[in-house]
Amino acid sequence: MSTEQAAVPAEEQKTENGTSEVKENGSAEEAPAENQAENESPKEMRAVVLTGFGGLKSVKILKKPEPTPGEGEVLIRVKACGLNFQDLMVRQGAIDSPPKCPFILGFECAGEIEQLGEGVEGLAVGDRVIALPEFRAWAELVTVPSKYVFKLPNNISFLDAAAMTMNYTVAYILLFELAGLTKGKTVLVHSIGGGVGQAIVQLAKTVEDVTIIGICSKGKHETLKNANSPIDHLLERGNDYPSEVRKISPEGVDIVLDCLCGEECNKGYNLLKPMGRYILYGSSNVVTGETKSFFSAARSWWQVDKVSPLKLFDENRTISGFNLRHLMYQQGQVKFVQQVIEKIFTFFQEGKIKLLVDSTWALEDVAEAMQKMHDRKNVGKLLLDPSLEPKPKPATPAKGKDKKKQSSEEKKEEAKEKDKDKKVEEEKKEDKKEEEKEDKKEEKKDDKPEEQVTNGEPAKEESK
Repeated sequence: MSTEQAAVPAEEQKTENGTSEVKENGSAEEAPAENQAENESPKEMRAVVLTGFGGLKSVKILKKPEPTPGEGEVLIRVKACGLNFQDLMVRQGAIDSPPKCPFILGFECAGEIEQLGEGVEGLAVGDRVIALPEFRAWAELVTVPSKYVFKLPNNISFLDAAAMTMNYTVAYILLFELAGLTKGKTVLVHSIGGGVGQAIVQLAKTVEDVTIIGICSKGKHETLKNANSPIDHLLERGNDYPSEVRKISPEGVDIVLDCLCGEECNKGYNLLKPMGRYILYGSSNVVTGETKSFFSAARSWWQVDKVSPLKLFDENRTISGFNLRHLMYQQGQVKFVQQVIEKIFTFFQEGKIKLLVDSTWALEDVAEAMQKMHDRKNVGKLLLDPSLEPKPKPATPAKGKDKKKQSSEEKKEEAKEKDKDKKVEEEKKEDKKEEEKEDKKEEKKDDKPEEQVTNGEPAKEESK
């Protein structure tokens, strides 16, 4: 053996036939450790996985291998997640270019960086961050390209970050970048009780003398009033709201923010003042049933009037649209989004906006949370917290024969209980009859003449 080989005793040496052999010095201790590492199963995490497009049954909580960051990525330990209407559309397959199932859901999460991939700059292990990945956010761990990861100020909690980042980013761009909100304007907001709707309200009220007309289901009105949401006029969804708007503002409104699409587009456009702006930022009217409806999609499309640019020219009106997902992941405007997020954090730190959170759920209860949003019952943001324990599930009856046996046994028990009750009632009746008989006997004794009584012993005693 050469001196070079002797100098590095822990390394493998090549034999003449090219195979590797391990040196005696230290090799006997290292080989088992390597074999042990190979035999160890990969670590797993919980994740919300969509197994197929459609209903809530396709949303599963599964164990998945913990990811490792690739080049330009960071690994985040997730502390809070945001639930958005876009997630419902993804579940149904109602968005463009969805990934193939199965995949992990979610676009918004906050947590701590645990590991950095190669080439990551400006971030460090232990940083508190908010991330907006394209899918895969709803898990205990997620790898995200560093450009979609933004540092959190120390006084913003993970739950607050998940409650505000996406919703307020959308609201800010709608109001200040697209609508050009200024003093004295009137804004009409659809779905004002939702997460984005409430973000629009809070940000709009940072401008002086702005009037907000909000539309939502009647069931949310009282909750919004109790939450002191600064909405000037609250109208009921489904009613003839355009006529109600005209009563409030006969000339119409300056800005319409529509997340519904369909026939609401035409109604909103016709309510615009000269120089007014209509902005579409969603199409939730497409989501009607539990699964994707081609009829709903087609109806929403055909209900929208096709407006010519010449008509806009003649009427001095503007129509525009906004899609944050496309802006970030397809059009590469991440730096712009980062600047908006920083402004939002500043608003929050200065106390200019007040977050409204509807509820926070465990990962295992995500289907129930999604159903609540689907039914339009949430007021404010819905959040997921991986550290929360799931709600106890109600006991479900056995399936098949066991269920039949169980039901028949329950019927027998009920019959027995009824028989017992009948017997008790009969016994009570018998007791009453006996008591009545005894009472009658006593009455008869009292009614007998005194002569018969004197035939007894007392009469004899008198004779003595």
